[in-house]
Amino acid sequence: MTNMRVVSGIKPTGNLHLGNYLGAVKQWVAMQDQILSQGGETMYFIADLHGLTEWIAPADLRANTIEMTATLVAAGIDPERSILFNQARVPQHSELSCLLNNVARVGWLNRMTQFKDKAGKNREGASVGLYDYPVLMAADVLLYNATHVPVGEDQKQHLELARDIATKFNADYETELFTLPAPLVSQAAPRIMSLRDAGAKMSKSNPSEQSVVKLIDSDEVIADKFRRAKTDPDLLPETWEELGSRPEARNLVTIFAALADRTTAEVVAEYAGKGFGQFKPALADLAVAKLGPIRDEMTRLLADQGAIDAILERGAERARELAAPLLRRAQEAMGLLV
Repeated sequence: MTNMRVVSGIKPTGNLHLGNYLGAVKQWVAMQDQILSQGGETMYFIADLHGLTEWIAPADLRANTIEMTATLVAAGIDPERSILFNQARVPQHSELSCLLNNVARVGWLNRMTQFKDKAGKNREGASVGLYDYPVLMAADVLLYNATHVPVGEDQKQHLELARDIATKFNADYETELFTLPAPLVSQAAPRIMSLRDAGAKMSKSNPSEQSVVKLIDSDEVIADKFRRAKTDPDLLPETWEELGSRPEARNLVTIFAALADRTTAEVVAEYAGKGFGQFKPALADLAVAKLGPIRDEMTRLLADQGAIDAILERGAERARELAAPLLRRAQEAMGLLV
């Protein structure tokens, strides 16, 4: 499909961990290789503007953006083949968002469930940016006439909003300017849980260092965390379904399968009848083999932040070249250019 253009963004967060990698970054790399092999285009951006919706220290935001870029490149995103940039370097994102705010309806935004979830009981104290960020998300993809956008369950509503905004703009201004992006359903991202409590997601905010495997961890630390991961005394069964009531076991098998690019059923079948005294060392070795090279490349890249800056600027230049003509056409359609 030669006209396929995939656009996706990720907020810059620091101290990335195994859950972030398996849930998002690894998926992006697989998507890049698949789409490019079909003759399409892939654009990935660090959503630093979205990072402003809740207060963050400027130095932290800059550091997180650099770290996220290094992580993506180290994991396999190729800035020579994909367009990789951060939002703030492409002002057309903000400009188109401003225009689309006059097309989006308040009622549409009031139905966005993520704002309700993130604002909680303090809706009156939430920033306008948090309330309005689905419109910026729409601008992010409509700006490049993206044909497909990767979405998880929690983002489907936002893509539907982007399509509604595009449809209304095209109708209001009697144009076919905006492509209606379609959802791109990739392999289901695994839900990675804490190594100490499989009832909670793996998170950097967990006070227990043993609960989370960070991408920057040394080989020794990675191995130690898996060897000490919470399990149960029973042997692994013959089928995945038999692990239904064993959350810690399910979590470790899920991690093994995701790292090895295998199904959970295959992993269980291989280790059926064996205990975690055998399984956890094998998982530790696999994690070190997969994560160690990414950590080493991240470390190398972070030692030369000028090189990372150059990657982002080259990507932003390519993105601006694509964005500028569409923004101008939107301004012309709205009567802003005379």
